[in-house]
Amino acid sequence: MKFDSEEMLAGIHKWVLVESPTYHREGVNRMMDLAEKEMADLGAQIERIPGKEGFGDTVKARLPSELSGPGILILSHLDTVHPVGTLDSILPYRREGDKIYGPGTYDMKGGAYMACCVLRQIFAEGGSLNLPVTFMFIPDEEVGSPTTRGLIEAEAGQSKFVLVTEPAKDGKLVTGRYAFARFHLTAKGKPSHAGSTLSRGRSAIREMAQQILRIEDMTDTEKGYTLSVGVISGGTFVNTVPIHCEAQVLAVMQTQGLFDELNERMVNLRPFNPEVKFMVTPGPVRPMFEPDENGIKLYETAEKIAGEIGFVPGHGTFGGGSDGNFTGAMGVPTLDGLGVCGDGAHTHNEYMLYSSLEPRARLMAGLLTTLR
Repeated sequence: MKFDSEEMLAGIHKWVLVESPTYHREGVNRMMDLAEKEMADLGAQIERIPGKEGFGDTVKARLPSELSGPGILILSHLDTVHPVGTLDSILPYRREGDKIYGPGTYDMKGGAYMACCVLRQIFAEGGSLNLPVTFMFIPDEEVGSPTTRGLIEAEAGQSKFVLVTEPAKDGKLVTGRYAFARFHLTAKGKPSHAGSTLSRGRSAIREMAQQILRIEDMTDTEKGYTLSVGVISGGTFVNTVPIHCEAQVLAVMQTQGLFDELNERMVNLRPFNPEVKFMVTPGPVRPMFEPDENGIKLYETAEKIAGEIGFVPGHGTFGGGSDGNFTGAMGVPTLDGLGVCGDGAHTHNEYMLYSSLEPRARLMAGLLTTLR
């Protein structure tokens, strides 16, 4: 099966120019419009599920096949972590040799659009799908898929295989992922004038600062878990002792036992200052996705296809959560990291490798036309 990398890149370019940070519902839904059109042009049966809690919509597209029954679920997310305006400032779309820079090129509009091209090419060459394919485009993956986890798990429960177009990890496919948990921290202090009556107040920001140091110091890479605070807000006026502060924590654990241990430590944190209220609220969770026999068999199928193309992908268990955490934890054979190669996810130097487009597309095509 032949693929035109320039044609694929033109489509990826179009998608990257639509900035779609998770909390920008309008931008995410513009992406959903583009994905919906791609699927409709393939003759897919489209279901557009309205977004909840301020997030964008979910697009579910079902494609016909020779057989009925449980089939293949393809998962792609169309939200990014890059704020609106990134394209015009710190991360413009550009090509430098093999590297294609831009917000979402690598994570993961490149892989999502590539999968659309694969389906289009299969049908254009007169091919067909052995199994029914359902393609789901997710709007809130970058914040843990809080409103779509149920939709993903319901569809995966009716599927034989799950393929995830997240980017490759150093070229490798993903057969397992560490567990992830998010926590919301809240500190409530007592107000006073910061200039004339400072001692009467109890600073929520001071309490939070102490908690952040304690939480991040829990990180133990040798044991197998990390904690980081990525968002913080608090205070009103500089001359007022702050009475409110909030922060968000991301915890990553390499085993289920560590997940349970760390969760208990977090929810039992107490304030440094007894006159300040401090609360820890568990947020979205990505369960441990551990490799199993059926998942490895799925990888071995991919490895055989890749060998015929001319490369050996390799595989492993990695950090960096995805919607594959949910399906893998359910025991549904899941192969993740099927998107493009590159680096710099979630940074101002995000790029995909142009040279990875054709071989990765051929790999995806081989899976869709081989799996039974």
